[in-house]
Amino acid sequence: MWEVVKLWLHSLLHLLFPYRCAVCGEVLMEGEEGICISCNIDMPRTNYHLKKDNPVERMFWGKFPIERASAYFFYRKGSAYHSILHLLKYEERKDLGDVMGRFMAAELKMSGFFDGIDVIVPVPLHPRKERARGYNQSACLAKGISRVTGIPVDLTSVVREKYTESQTQKSAYERWENMNGVFRLLCPERFMGKHILLVDDVLTTGATTTACADAFESVDDIRISLLALALAGD
Repeated sequence: MWEVVKLWLHSLLHLLFPYRCAVCGEVLMEGEEGICISCNIDMPRTNYHLKKDNPVERMFWGKFPIERASAYFFYRKGSAYHSILHLLKYEERKDLGDVMGRFMAAELKMSGFFDGIDVIVPVPLHPRKERARGYNQSACLAKGISRVTGIPVDLTSVVREKYTESQTQKSAYERWENMNGVFRLLCPERFMGKHILLVDDVLTTGATTTACADAFESVDDIRISLLALALAGD
């Protein structure tokens, strides 16, 4: 009986407040989630998960040993797809993180991108920033990925000890300086011999992701891969 009531309430809410595409704003049709089919088809995907030594992997060469890396779509100023990130980070649309995480995982899974990965680690926010936002958008993405792949998510082993200002207006050099010594790994023995997947929302210079990966530097026989929702460009 309660399930019927919940379904009825859900249908009523959707009728009164229809879900809209995060990109174009059109009302979503039955079966569509987060973004409409048309915007999904037109999304500027990188498809870097299909390319060895792709630009995302090269971004981290010489910084830390990386097994594989990719970003789901290109993020450019003025693009309609900017709204996905804006809604996810600033408009409390954590549901959109779960949806986009599942979209990424479903597409990348077929290529073997997740093969051999033991645990997913979302790049953490500082507790102060997470309290203000109410959630960590990278954790929302990680949970969506986990729902498709079955790979567990670790939300507690990496902590962000240093509060940093937004990286948005900083130069590349300032971004790297700003991230020095930001993260700390708890219980490093837990990750010995493991292959971890770091998950982040946006890649710009790679400074934040590299700082997070550096927290695992003392762990023996660890392998690190990376997946981001978007890759920033001009």
